[in-house]
Amino acid sequence: MSSIRVKVSIVALAIIVCAAVVMGQVRAPAAPAAPGQRAGGRGARGPNDPWPGKKKLLLVADVQSGYHHDAINHGMAVIERLGRESGAFVTVIRTDSQLITKQPIAGQGKYTGGNINVKPLDFYDAVFLLPSGDGTMSDQQKQDLLSFVRDDGKGLIVGHAAGVAFTKKDATLTWPEWGDLIGGLMDRVNGHAGEFRANAKIIVEDTNFPGAMAFGGSKFMFDEQHPVLMPPYSRDKVHVIMRLDPTSLTEQQRAMRPDGDFPVVWARQYGKGRVYNVGWGELEVTYDNPAFQKMYLEGIKWALGIVPADVTPKPLSRAAAGK
Repeated sequence: MSSIRVKVSIVALAIIVCAAVVMGQVRAPAAPAAPGQRAGGRGARGPNDPWPGKKKLLLVADVQSGYHHDAINHGMAVIERLGRESGAFVTVIRTDSQLITKQPIAGQGKYTGGNINVKPLDFYDAVFLLPSGDGTMSDQQKQDLLSFVRDDGKGLIVGHAAGVAFTKKDATLTWPEWGDLIGGLMDRVNGHAGEFRANAKIIVEDTNFPGAMAFGGSKFMFDEQHPVLMPPYSRDKVHVIMRLDPTSLTEQQRAMRPDGDFPVVWARQYGKGRVYNVGWGELEVTYDNPAFQKMYLEGIKWALGIVPADVTPKPLSRAAAGK
């Protein structure tokens, strides 16, 4: 009996060994990649793009050298949400300028010489800046940003207070190309504040521009901090989308622009690229306005190259200047 038991045990052991070998050759299927992310997960565009097929927006707010607007935090969150909910784009939010570069970004400490999953300028289709100070960009980074728009044909969106960024107290520029890039500076010469708060009537000059009719008509009232522009602003270079109706302003406010030209939203072609400038955004409640959100969403889509628009500069007629 004992010899029979030994034989049975040997046969059983052999069966178990064979089964283990077979099972070892059959691998379990890999877990599927998370929605919106390919297997591998890390890296820039290409097979490891975490958002394949989506337009990419880099949103950078200057909270290191400029005025700390209370609306910055909420505004950035709203822009990110608009992109996600619409499916039009994904937003990478930063409060530093590290990614505004075409140069290599090296890892430090533990990551020295290794992959740090960095995504510099070439990864994005547009950059959205909320600046008001001199920022932290090096001269090389500034040139990279100019090239990103002008030569690569990408987009730039700038929000409230961009017209005082990279300027001294006397409004002279610390970055000479900035004023031309964004289409104009806020007038702070001869005691001017460069802006004023008013519930003013807005005239939509270009009703065909994406998002321009988001407020429901070609004229509407809007309470915000409105910019007053000075050179290099020129209608020879920029395409005005919306402006203030000077007849809705006080005499003191009208005196800030005797020609009656008060643009608040405008766009321009800069080399091969697109620039979209919105003067509003001082107030947090503005970002909760559905019409404002719609206007911004469509304008960003234009800057990203998703939708077309004619941004040929047009003069302000004498008749329009008075109404």
